[in-house]
Amino acid sequence: MSKFKVNKTIDQINEKIKNGEAVVVNAEEMIDIVEKNGIVEAARKVDVVTTGTFGTMCSSGALLNFGHTSPKIKAAKVWLNDVEAYGAVAAVDCYIGATAVKEGDPLNAVRPGRFEYGGGHVIEDLIARKPVKLVAEGYGTDCYPAKRIEMTITIDDLRDATLLNPRNAYQNYSVAINSTNKTIYTYMGVLKPNMANATYSSAGQLSPLLNDPFYLTIGIGTRIFLAGGVGYVIWPGTQHNPNEERNSKGVPKTGAGALAVVGDMKQMNPEFIKGASILGYGVSLSVGVGIPIPILNEEMAFFTAVKDEEIEAYIFDYGHDYPLKINNNYGLTNYKDLREGFLKINGRKIPATPLSSYYGAMKIAETLKQWIMDKKFFLTKPSASLPLSEDYEPMKYPKKYYGKDL
Repeated sequence: MSKFKVNKTIDQINEKIKNGEAVVVNAEEMIDIVEKNGIVEAARKVDVVTTGTFGTMCSSGALLNFGHTSPKIKAAKVWLNDVEAYGAVAAVDCYIGATAVKEGDPLNAVRPGRFEYGGGHVIEDLIARKPVKLVAEGYGTDCYPAKRIEMTITIDDLRDATLLNPRNAYQNYSVAINSTNKTIYTYMGVLKPNMANATYSSAGQLSPLLNDPFYLTIGIGTRIFLAGGVGYVIWPGTQHNPNEERNSKGVPKTGAGALAVVGDMKQMNPEFIKGASILGYGVSLSVGVGIPIPILNEEMAFFTAVKDEEIEAYIFDYGHDYPLKINNNYGLTNYKDLREGFLKINGRKIPATPLSSYYGAMKIAETLKQWIMDKKFFLTKPSASLPLSEDYEPMKYPKKYYGKDL
């Protein structure tokens, strides 16, 4: 028998959703509920907490099948709006990565280099049902004799269009500064010299894996909100590293966990997925991810009440630390300070700007909340847990993370 005072199952919560009886709140609302009622009563009262994040996620892409032509082609090379996709999958399958850059982009050669269009933009255009130019080349075989096709398509012409992202929804991330005497251009944005600005990328207290830091409810098979449609967690994300240092609330101070996710692009909404152009770095894709967290007991109520001031992140110098791994020690900051627009280093206030959208994350959490309340979205029990250590051995997280009141 469980030691926790309040215990529910996902099946019980789904039954309450079906009957219109479930209490669903977003992660920001859960903070107030726990502060006013305590953890045990909050766990008894609340059934689901919705989370969200909406930011640049470079490790993303789309697996597309454009159907057989007549005569058939074995597409060795594929371009979509002049952005090269990887064609060596099967005859008419291809994978287009979010960071692929349009060939011949006239601005690519201009330093610091503004990349106007790439794979992320193709994915957004397809989801927005805009026309896209498809070119494919093959080498010709007896069963696939065509050597070149060229046509204009929309997503509705595709046999299959699957968003397949190897690494999304990082659990946490570092804060970027630049201590050198020149401006640098990074995937964390433009960093001005002499620590004149800082950038960060997280939804903090709304972020999915920060509300379930030990992956107790989020796992392989979890149904999620993905870019305005329904998606699933299919594996730990590449670079998943849950052994990272954690604070007294169990929250990792660096990237730690990540998710591989999948979903049908034909049901997605361009409001929640955007191609990105990053000055001097390249192109990417901003992806909206939302995950419902079932409040099975007071342990989950405790974790989902995490606040921005309790979420810390290391400050990295991208002028030195990132490329050279010198690891100058600039310490930690927290998301309360960052969301107020600054961080402190040696008594100095540095302006901080987000690369992710808290407004967008909240809209995702609220949209998912409404789906559940409208009985359009039900929870799933993971078929397997996400690994809690690098060698994929179960990690017993310290009891101190529960807090004294547990």
